[in-house]
Amino acid sequence: MELSVHTFVSLDGVMQGPGGLEEDPSNGFERGGWLVPHSQAGQLDPVDGWFRKADAILVGRNTFEMMRTYWSQVTDPDNIVATALNTWQKYVASDTLSDADAAWGKTTVLRGDVIEQVRRLKEQPGGELQVHGSWQLVRTLHDAGLVDTYRLIQFPVVVGDGKRLFADGATPATYRITESEVLAGGSGAVALTLRQNGFGTTGTGEFVVRDGEEAAM
Repeated sequence: MELSVHTFVSLDGVMQGPGGLEEDPSNGFERGGWLVPHSQAGQLDPVDGWFRKADAILVGRNTFEMMRTYWSQVTDPDNIVATALNTWQKYVASDTLSDADAAWGKTTVLRGDVIEQVRRLKEQPGGELQVHGSWQLVRTLHDAGLVDTYRLIQFPVVVGDGKRLFADGATPATYRITESEVLAGGSGAVALTLRQNGFGTTGTGEFVVRDGEEAAM
């Protein structure tokens, strides 16, 4: 399986608490729900397509508990997100969550070395092992070079503080944009799909002038 990461981000890279004030107030975050004013009709349409590509879902403990609280209440059989989260195979990375406390459909708790366990999951046949939200887990997987694809919806808002997708110290990497779309609704939100194109370095260069012409070196 390939590992893909899915999240909503602001212009300044914040992914914390996009859907509500109490979604993730950790570290004193008071700007939860920053996405909601920009979620006009059509803005979240790509999300259904994300989930249709999933063979299994991987999340961290906090995201798992937040998702379970919300999505276990959604019983609409036509809601692909609810169907996926309530009935498909889920993995939750946690050293503190018991099997009893993880009871939500098909859920397996990954304890110990999450990097090694995710490597093993990636070796299994299938489509995608998808991470949704899960800021700390995403950073761990990124720094280990395990993320094959990022799917982002970026909203035209600067949040100012909060957990960022690529905070200071992230391992350098390069990506190529394989899909991009300005979403319906007029708010300017953009859906992006990025594939890893190099890990461990971004490369460097400089612009110079030669014979009166600008050139990249």
